[in-house]
Amino acid sequence: MSADCCSAKSTTLETLARQRDQRRVLVIVLAINAAMFVLEFGAGIIAGSAALMADASDMLGDAVVYAVSLYALARSDRWKAGAAMLKGVVILALGVGIAITVVAKVQSGVPPSSTLMLMFGGLALIANLICLSLLTRFRHQDVNMSSTWECSRNDVINNCGVLVAAGLVWWLASPWPDILIGGLMALIFLRSALRVIAEAAPQLRAS
Repeated sequence: MSADCCSAKSTTLETLARQRDQRRVLVIVLAINAAMFVLEFGAGIIAGSAALMADASDMLGDAVVYAVSLYALARSDRWKAGAAMLKGVVILALGVGIAITVVAKVQSGVPPSSTLMLMFGGLALIANLICLSLLTRFRHQDVNMSSTWECSRNDVINNCGVLVAAGLVWWLASPWPDILIGGLMALIFLRSALRVIAEAAPQLRAS
């Protein structure tokens, strides 16, 4: 009986330690994303870049996602599944918002500043690679952390897209690379949202 008690206590302590590690990492990536949203969105407005503003909006969405993850971290499986579902809805809304931004950019037809796109797209890539490396070891622990890692992975892909768009805008002196990359980012958001929602829905029903 004593051995069972010690075993149960050991499991509880291990769980709590893991949650403290998760909380610390989520706080760090939350701060990084909130700061990068302010910098990148401001740069996107000045540069007139749909891809840069879309990437910045993703940073804001991720800050919300990480805050929700922190809230659900020490709660039941139902709360975690609900948090994952909320994250899927947030990603879906971002995808729709990016698509609207791309349509507006098509109508204006003004090429963005490739210099600002390269500068802030590169800074955002560094920030998101740091976030992804911090989150990777937690990606298989539960649906909440798995969906959080998914968001961070998408950020790295989006950052690479912004840099590609910046290079093509500079080379071609055309807004179309920015528009096309922004549209591709919208599709990535929509695909990821459907995946997160599909994974969270059965767990939410089961719990």
